[in-house]
Amino acid sequence: MKPLLVLITASSSEEGAELARALLEARIASCVNLVPGVRSFYWWQGKREEAGEVLLLVKSAHEQWEELQATVHQHHSYECPEIVALAPERVEKRYLSWWEGELSRSSLES
Repeated sequence: MKPLLVLITASSSEEGAELARALLEARIASCVNLVPGVRSFYWWQGKREEAGEVLLLVKSAHEQWEELQATVHQHHSYECPEIVALAPERVEKRYLSWWEGELSRSSLES
C-alpha cells in the first residue's frame, strides 16, 4: 500500500466533519485532520472569489484514490471540489504502519 496525503477544502466545519466521517466509515482514510480558518482566494467562472473554508488533510492510499474521489463527490456541496493528492516522500515507520494498518482493515472486515 502506498501512502497518499489528500488535501480537500470544504465550505464549513460541519461539511468537513461530514466528509471526514464518510471517508472513515468507508475505510478509505485512516485519519482526517480538519484545519479551520482557511481563507481562500481563487478564480471561479471568470470572477475573482474569496471564501472562508476548512482544509481536510486526509491520510489515504494510492490504491483507494478512485473510491476517495467518488466519496468526496457524493458528499461535497461544491460543483468542483478541491481534491489534491500528494505522495509523502518519508513517513515515520511506526506512524506509517498504523496508517496502512487502518486502511487495510477494510479488506479484513469484508
